[in-house]
Amino acid sequence: MNRRDLLKAGMVAGAAMAFPARLPASPIALNLRDRQLMEIARREIARAPADVLWHRDRVAIADFALHSSIPRFHFVNLENGIVESHLVSHGTGSDPEHDGFLNLFSNVEGSNATSSGAFATRNWYSGRYGTSVRLLGLDSTNYNALDRAIVMHRADYAEPEHVARWGRLGRSNGCFAMGEADFKKALVQVAGGRLIFADRLNLPPPD
Repeated sequence: MNRRDLLKAGMVAGAAMAFPARLPASPIALNLRDRQLMEIARREIARAPADVLWHRDRVAIADFALHSSIPRFHFVNLENGIVESHLVSHGTGSDPEHDGFLNLFSNVEGSNATSSGAFATRNWYSGRYGTSVRLLGLDSTNYNALDRAIVMHRADYAEPEHVARWGRLGRSNGCFAMGEADFKKALVQVAGGRLIFADRLNLPPPD
C-alpha cells in the first residue's frame, strides 16, 4: 500500500469515528387512544376490497361521538405510528338542533346527514368550495356517497375561528368539511385512494 492509499484509509477511518452509524429510531410510545386508532385503521384496511384502495399507508378516522369543537378527524400513519387530529364538520341532518353533536347518521339522499362506515378517497375536482375530493362509500351505511356528492372539502365554517366565536363548527350537507390549513394536510395525507372511516367511536381522550 502506497502513502496515498494509507492517507485515504486513515481519512475513512477518521470519518467513521467522527460520524458513527445512525441508530434506528426508537419506536413511538402510543397512548391508549392512538393504539385503538391504529387497530381500527388496520381492521378497516383489511376489510376493504383489495382493488379499492390504492394506498394502505395512512387512514383517516372520524370519531363523531365527540363535539364538533374538539379535533376528532384523526390521520393515522401506519408506517411511523404518528396520529394527527383535526377539526371536521358533520351534516345538518345529523345535528338539527345545531348544538355541535352528531345525533344520527343517514345514507338517504336529501337528508344532508353524515354517513357512517368506510370510504375510499377518489379524484379531486373544483367545486363550490374549491378543490374537493370525491368519496366512494364502501358499506351498506354509505353506498350512496357518490350520488349524494358526499366529499371532503374546505369551508370557512370549519375553521378554528368559528369554534372560538360560536363554540362549535358550522354544519355541512353531510360532507367532511375542514378548515383550509387542515384540508391542505388532508390532500397530502389521505387523498389518492386511501381510506376514511367514520363512526361514533367513543375513544378515550389522549393521555
